[in-house]
Order: sequence, then structure tokens, then C-alpha cells
Amino acid sequence: MSQDNRSVFPLTSDSSPEETAFKIFQAALGATLPVALWRLPNTREAQALVSAEVKHTLPSMEGPQSGFAFYPFQSSGAVPVTFLPADLYFSGKAGVSPQIGEAVLPTSFWADFQKTGQKQSNILEWPSHPEGTVKPITRDVFEVSGAKAIKAMQSGCLDKVVLSRTKTLPLFEGFDLLHAFTQLTQLYPTAFVSLVSIPGIGTWLGATPELLVQVDSYRVFRTVALAGTQPVMEGLTPADAIWRQKEIEEQALVQRYIVSCFRHLRLREYVEMGPRTIMAGNLLHLRTDFSAAMDEVGFPKLGTQMLELLHPTSAVGGMPKAAALQMIGELEQHDRRYYSGFLGPVQLGQETNLFVNLRCVELGQDTVTAYAGAGMTADSIPAKEWVETELKMQTVLRLFQASES
Repeated sequence: MSQDNRSVFPLTSDSSPEETAFKIFQAALGATLPVALWRLPNTREAQALVSAEVKHTLPSMEGPQSGFAFYPFQSSGAVPVTFLPADLYFSGKAGVSPQIGEAVLPTSFWADFQKTGQKQSNILEWPSHPEGTVKPITRDVFEVSGAKAIKAMQSGCLDKVVLSRTKTLPLFEGFDLLHAFTQLTQLYPTAFVSLVSIPGIGTWLGATPELLVQVDSYRVFRTVALAGTQPVMEGLTPADAIWRQKEIEEQALVQRYIVSCFRHLRLREYVEMGPRTIMAGNLLHLRTDFSAAMDEVGFPKLGTQMLELLHPTSAVGGMPKAAALQMIGELEQHDRRYYSGFLGPVQLGQETNLFVNLRCVELGQDTVTAYAGAGMTADSIPAKEWVETELKMQTVLRLFQASES
């Protein structure tokens, strides 16, 4: 983005950084522009980005183009790859004005953005998926599919498969979209919290714990292996967690998959730390961290290369990848759309931060649909996997259910 005086828009003195980010989001909705609002893990700033036009290819993760990626589990005509160029970007930092890129945003956006006494977010209209709500998955259907997958793994056809399901609730009267975003940032300080709204695509809200690809300002590449799930019990700390063999093996499969991607690239110099137990909202997971200094190891495009190899990871698909994806296609009766895809800022603040789109909901005009998956191995029990998906859905659905009561 250009950095001359024309590339910044002055802040209004009466707006806090969060209010500015929210006004940007509201003005983009009013002008039917693609917009993303997010908060990085362990930070306080709500960042915002608006695009004049959606692109359907991703740029290099190392730059120079900057923007926001919103990538599906598997792309198709109905769920395309989307990239939002940073035609307006706000870092959320106090005293820093929004930066304006090359493309011209419509006058209606600027008119709304400069209004005082902006309309309340609970009367905003947001775009929903043109095909409407996905088919809900009942417990019986999920457990029958799980039993088929487990039988295949017991016969040696594959090592792991992740089966997902959906759950749809009515939106309560007076639902406030931006208030829900704020609640997620407060509930899950270590998660990547996002709100993405794209005309013709839909509106998604989530709080994901899983980093997929990071390229930081020092050009260090990072990714994580995150798998294994158990609920947080009262009085239990991550150090007290006891893991079953099933969860340990599930996490090890993801860990080995990342190592296999390094080997595919013939990268041998990387740092591996873990596994360790981490807390993500109401759940505990096993996590292993990987990193590599890209220039030092001679892989200046490692972020882009690993992204192509990693997605979809075994944490959302299974192992071996091809067999697991085939089984998902045969057993799942819904389209995952952007659930278990990835999303995040690309080369903003000199960093790329992409996260797996987990713990998320898709907003319709008057409904909210949650998605969740369970990693199944030969030792899995379908009824327990159903309970695991219920726990994962509560990360975001708790906001909607609590407001109904």
C-alpha cells in the first residue's frame, strides 16, 4: 500500500480504536463491500480490512501483496477461494489512521464511515450464503457414519478421518453481530477471533485456536500440530491433564504429517517443541510447535510452500490425506463450505497469520449454523465423538443459547 499522505484517512477524535474498527465494518456492510474484522491471539486490537473487489487466487504469503485470505475446505463454484486485497486497512492501534490502498472505495462507504451517531449494529443487514442453510446432521446419522469410518480404520484402510456435523439455531430477536464479536474476544483471549462478511459468500464468526501458517516480521515460519480434545474440568489445569492413547495417537498423526511436509521439501533444519497441553476456551488440546528461520535455512518462500502442502491438514481431514478426503466425501451429507478451511491477514503489519477456520458459525438471515468435527481412529467410539462435537460447538453457540434463555 502507498504510504504518502493520500494513503491515510484521519481518525475522528471522538472514536476509540475499537469504535473505528466497528464503524469501518458497519460502513462496509452498508456499501455491500467485502470486509473482515479480527483480533489476533494475545492482543487487544480489533483490526479491520475492506476491499473494493474480491480476488479468487491467493498471493504469496511472503508479500508484497497484502490483504485477508478466506479459503474453503475444498474449493468449488459455490465456495470459491477468496482473497480480500487491503484497499482499506486499520491496525486497531491508538492514534493510527486507516491506510488506504490503490483501489477506490465507493462514496457510500465514506459517507457512512464519517457519520456521527452511527446506527446500532443490531439492525445491520449482513450477506448470507445464496444457497441458504446447510442440512442439519442428526445424532443417529453422525454415529452411523462414524461407525462406518471406524470399521474402515480397523480393517487398515486408513489411520484417521475427521467427520464433521452441523447444528442450526434460530437467531434471537435483537441479535447484535458486533457485540457477539466483542464477547468472543473477551471469552477467548488466546484465540484468533474473526468476523468475515463477503457478498455472495456469506458471513462467518469464529474463535479458532489453531495456527496454520505464520510468517512473522523476522521472516520466521511457524505452524502447529493441534489435536486431541477433552473438556476443561473444574480445578483442572493443563498440567494435570491425563490423555488417553487415542488422543495421543491422534495428535501424533498430525505432528508426523507436518514433519512429512518438511521432508517433502527436503527441509531438515527446523525447531520442534512439544507436545504440551494447552487450554482453548472450554477445551484442552495437545499442541506441538514447529518453526524455521526461512532465510537461514534457504527457503525464502517456506510459508507459501508449506501452505500448499498442509491444507487440508490431517487435523481436519485425516491420514492418509487422499483416502481420508475420499471417505469424507462419501460419508458427510453436508458441504463444509469455509469450515475447516483457513483465514487470516496476509502481509499486514509485515506478518502473515493464517488460522484453521474452527469453532465457527455461519450466519443466515435469521439462523446461525455451527460446524464441528471429531478426529476418529480405530479406537474411537461414535457416541463419544458426538459429545466432542457438541463441546466444540459451544465455543461460539454459547453466545446464542445464553441470549435465548
